[in-house]
Amino acid sequence: MILYHGSNVTVEHPMLIKQNRHLDFGFGFYTTTNRDQAVNFAGKVAERSKVGEATLNIYSFNEEVAFKECKLLKFDAPNEAWLNFVAANRQGIYTGEQYDLIYGAVANDDVYRTITLYITGVLNKEQTLTALKVRKLFNQLVFATEKALKYLHFEGREIV
Repeated sequence: MILYHGSNVTVEHPMLIKQNRHLDFGFGFYTTTNRDQAVNFAGKVAERSKVGEATLNIYSFNEEVAFKECKLLKFDAPNEAWLNFVAANRQGIYTGEQYDLIYGAVANDDVYRTITLYITGVLNKEQTLTALKVRKLFNQLVFATEKALKYLHFEGREIV
């Protein structure tokens, strides 16, 4: 599997760095199989940080081996379990089981607005899940432990 990570720098050796914000799947190194999504994110990061340049980092990943040897949480669709997990992580209140790898749909800016409406009580769970079904969601694979990062191999980078 080829994975991408959009940044404003080359990330040859991914590390787990504490974020100053709460993300979909919690703490970890975020990647995607969707090149366009990573390119878009790289542009946003470079623009926001005013340092470096939009960089697409490219990795190979043997999911067959890693998914067997690591503790994996996989969401096949943005269902109720996914919504509960993302909402708890976005609020910084997730206290459940910890995983090495987490795979599932991305709550991008558009989806995040829907989740925010859910978290604030404007939408109920059923309304939120219905709204999510009509959205085109991309995927993300989060490396949440040092163990998981060992399965990720840097292949190169492109300035985008």
